[in-house]
Amino acid sequence: MAHRCVARTGFLHRRSATTSSRMHATRAVPKQVERKSGNVATSVTATNLEDMKKEIQQAEKAGADIVELRMDFLETIGVEDDVDGLVQCCKLPTIATVRPLWEGGRYRGSEGSRMALLKRAADAGCTFIDVELKAAEDFLTLYPKESLGDTKLILSRHDFETTPSANELKEWVGQSWDFKADVVKIATTAKTITEVRLVLDLLLEKKGPTIALSMGEHGQISRLLAPKYGAFLTFGSLEKGKESAPGQTTVEDLVSVYRVHKQNQDTQVFGLIGNPVSHSKGPILHNKSMEVIGFNGVYVPFLVDNVDEFLEAFPEFSGFSVTIPHKVNALQYSVQHGHVDAVAQKIGALNTLVRQQDGTLYGCNTDYLAAIRGIEEALQSAGHDGLNGKKVVVVGAGGAGRAIAFGAREKGASVTVVNRSRESAERLAADVGCNVGDLEALLKGEIQGDVLANTTSVGMYPNVEHSPVPAEILPAFLVVFDAVYNPKITRLLREASAAGCVTANGVDMFVGQAAEQFALFTNTSAPADLMAEIVSSSLN
Repeated sequence: MAHRCVARTGFLHRRSATTSSRMHATRAVPKQVERKSGNVATSVTATNLEDMKKEIQQAEKAGADIVELRMDFLETIGVEDDVDGLVQCCKLPTIATVRPLWEGGRYRGSEGSRMALLKRAADAGCTFIDVELKAAEDFLTLYPKESLGDTKLILSRHDFETTPSANELKEWVGQSWDFKADVVKIATTAKTITEVRLVLDLLLEKKGPTIALSMGEHGQISRLLAPKYGAFLTFGSLEKGKESAPGQTTVEDLVSVYRVHKQNQDTQVFGLIGNPVSHSKGPILHNKSMEVIGFNGVYVPFLVDNVDEFLEAFPEFSGFSVTIPHKVNALQYSVQHGHVDAVAQKIGALNTLVRQQDGTLYGCNTDYLAAIRGIEEALQSAGHDGLNGKKVVVVGAGGAGRAIAFGAREKGASVTVVNRSRESAERLAADVGCNVGDLEALLKGEIQGDVLANTTSVGMYPNVEHSPVPAEILPAFLVVFDAVYNPKITRLLREASAAGCVTANGVDMFVGQAAEQFALFTNTSAPADLMAEIVSSSLN
């Protein structure tokens, strides 16, 4: 829908072409930004004035530092009273943006009308106006910078398809400074996480206040780590579903989970390497724990396609959790560029990488440590010393099954692997040096032992009424372990308890492996009770 400007276009033209003393006398004073870097901005994108004013109030309550008024989203807007009302109703510093279609926005009106809206926002006391670099010359010819008063000029350039070369990005930045920008904004689109390196380098080399962001999920770390690299601001959405650009997280998460207001250049960066990673509870778990112990670190999701290229691109990052599909490739990289724990080498996969002082990587597997500890604690509560000499039946031959089979074998247990695909079970058994069992035999109760360890996803939400084995076979075991952690108490564990078995659950394993990682990351004991509480609360 075409935007409506007030009918007095001739009056607008005359006012925009002059800087009369009357205009200067009535210009509102912009609200000032307190932070020189690390601000959190959010965009209000309602399509009518009433709802946009409600979003402004929501932004103020959410913890934003700056509100971007995306006036191009409005279906109609009058140049005078409407713009003045929007700017003046906001208690926070504001950015006025009227993004045209040709730069990824929604404004369909004329350039003269669009620029008049921006000028009016400056006169109304907007802290910043955002002008596209492509339109900078025309805008500044019509409205010289001195006519903006105390309103600061953001010159922005967006690429919604790719991340240009380093030279082209630097050229955009240089052009912006040549036009006397007060703030430079560059937003590109990341097809891989390694492309974010080019954008973060712009911040490291900045000559003045700079916003540099990579759009899309691959580029999310540019938003989450913006304060560490000295960005003037980062953008967050008011809530999920109201993102003004791809890859945004919410203002609430930026402030409370990623603690962007507390990040600085000394903040150590950790995170989860995987694909996918959006489901991970790791950021909540690790960031809250770091906050509690006063550790200057942040934990973020890394959506990685090629683990070697990622690790090469970001040598300044301090440590990583590693999940599917990168556990094997991460181990191979660590063998070539550092040191890998002996058990992790035997397992053939790792889930943890820690940067050493000399820049090399130490790799280990905390999955098996946590699972084996949980199983041994359950055995001890049943009156037994540990796994040495015990018979362990592992159901599943995937990553968790591999970790537990190797870990139990290391502890001196006799291990039998049972899997729906016998071929997979045979491969794992050959690697571990243990036995292979027939699934049908287990289901009939013909395979017995001291410990039954389910490492499959059977029983995971939403299929909570499923169990990998029938209840009738459970009395043959002392301890039953289930790697599933959602729900915390699975059908398998309920039936095992009813059969008189001691149980160990997947939440304990999840928290245990995270606590081991946390200790390696921070050289400090993890607040394990807090971690358990966080995981339980998130599952509930």
